Amino acid sequence: MKTERNVYMMSHSPIKLRIPAEADYLDIVRAALYAIAAKAGFPYEDIEDMKVAVTEACSNAILHAYKGNDDRGEVDVEFMCLEDGLTMTVRDYGGAREERPEPIRTTGLQGTPISDAPIGGLGLFMMRALMDEVKVRVNNGTEVVLTKRMSRNEEMV
Repeated sequence: MKTERNVYMMSHSPIKLRIPAEADYLDIVRAALYAIAAKAGFPYEDIEDMKVAVTEACSNAILHAYKGNDDRGEVDVEFMCLEDGLTMTVRDYGGAREERPEPIRTTGLQGTPISDAPIGGLGLFMMRALMDEVKVRVNNGTEVVLTKRMSRNEEMV
């Protein structure tokens, strides 16, 4: 059933979370995203896509940013409502990405036998498939900016 979008105009001030770099805190990020995206008028399917993408970005920060560091560090997540969508920024302050021995893969795996596919490293592909825009910046840590635009005439939450 399609419904006309009744978008609740949210403030254009960012909503910020800071979590310890531990997987136990990912549900807080997902719950916050759900509340913000539902209030902004996103359909259920888009919210689920965003939850997968932001969880992947946070998981990468948790797994890689503070690797080999006794201090587990923190991950900042910022949600910014736009006129036509939502931007989520995930930022860590570790250095593991900068020391990565292999370049980040930018090509797909089409035509690659499953036995030759590398383990891991597909998170960026998944984020790009689920989101409308993905940017990665490395400077004193890693920042992943995920943007989802609103679809039109879909069933809303």
